[in-house]
Amino acid sequence: METNMGNEEMNMQRTMVLQEKPKKKKRIGLWIFLGILALFILIVVGAFFLGDDSSYSYAVDEPYIATIYVEGTIASSNTDSFGVAMGYQHNWTLDQMDYLMSDENNKGLIVFVNSPGGGVYESDELYLKIKEYQEITGNPVYATMGNMAASGGYYISAPADKIFANRNTWTGSIGVTMGTLFDVSDVLKKYGIKTNTITSGANKAMGSPVEPMTEEQHAIFQSLVDEAYEQFTDIVSTERDIPMADTKKLADGRIYTAKQALKLKLVDKIGTYEEALNDMRETYDLYNCEQVDVIYEDDSLFGSLMADTGVSNMLSSIVKLKSQSDVTEILGLVKERKDSPVSYLCDYLK
Repeated sequence: METNMGNEEMNMQRTMVLQEKPKKKKRIGLWIFLGILALFILIVVGAFFLGDDSSYSYAVDEPYIATIYVEGTIASSNTDSFGVAMGYQHNWTLDQMDYLMSDENNKGLIVFVNSPGGGVYESDELYLKIKEYQEITGNPVYATMGNMAASGGYYISAPADKIFANRNTWTGSIGVTMGTLFDVSDVLKKYGIKTNTITSGANKAMGSPVEPMTEEQHAIFQSLVDEAYEQFTDIVSTERDIPMADTKKLADGRIYTAKQALKLKLVDKIGTYEEALNDMRETYDLYNCEQVDVIYEDDSLFGSLMADTGVSNMLSSIVKLKSQSDVTEILGLVKERKDSPVSYLCDYLK
C-alpha cells in the first residue's frame, strides 16, 4: 500500500509539472509580443515628435567636384512599407542642386545614374534642374551610367556635357508607358458580379478595370503618351544633336548596350566613373578640385531605429505573410497598375 501511495504521489507531481509548462510559454510569448508592440509604438511616436532630421547641407572649404547619385526609380517619394526613405530622394536631390548652385567652391557636377527611369513629371523636373545648374554656374556636368540608365534615366543624362557609359550599361528605352490597364469585366460576368459606376461623363471613369475600354478612351490615353513621347524625343534630338528623323528611328523603346549607344551617339564614351572624373579634371583644368559625394542619409531617430534594428524588414515580412491570398494578390496587382501614371520607365529593368 505504501508503494502504491508513493507512485500515485509521483504521478501527481509529474502531472502538475506538465501542466505548468504551457503557462510559462504563454507568459513568455505575451512578454515578447508586448515588447515588440512597445518598440513599434516608440518608433512611431519618436518619428512623429522628432520628425526627419536628414542631412540636407554640407560645407567644403576648397574647390570640389560634386557627385549626385540617382539610383532607383525617379519618383517623388521612395519609401518602404513603413515610410522609411530608401533609394532616390527627389525633393532632397533638387534641394542639393540648389545648394550647389549657390556654392562658389563647387566647380563641377557628376550625375551618377543607375535607374530604370520613373515618372514623367519627376524626370523632367530633375532634367530642368540640371539645365538650370548649367546656366547659372557655367560649370561642366557629366553623366556616368551604372548598370542601367534607361528611359527617364537616359532623359536626365541627355543634357550632360559628356555621357560616360560603363561597358556593361543598358541604356536607351526611349519612350513612354502607362503600364498595363486591366479589364476584368469578363471575369466578373462569369461569376455573376455586376458593377455600377456613377460618373459625370462617358470618359470620367476611363481605365476602370471593371468596364471594357472604348476606342475613344484608348485614343485619349494614346494622346497623353504621344505628347510625352514628343517631349522626350525633342530633348534627345536637341541635347545630343541628332536629327529628329534619326531620333524617332532609335526611340522605339528598345534597350541598347553601351557599344550600341555609342554608335548611335547616345553616349560619348565607354568608361568607368573614375575615368569620367579624370576626364572632367583634365578637360576643364580642375586638378585642384577634390571629389565630394552628395549622398542622402536619414539621421532621424525613426530612420536609425528602423534601419539599425531591422524592424522595418521584420514588419514588412509580417505584412506580406498576412496578405498572401490569391484575391489580395490580384487586387494588389490591379491597383498597382491603375495607380501608375504616364512614365518614362523601363518596366523590364524596374
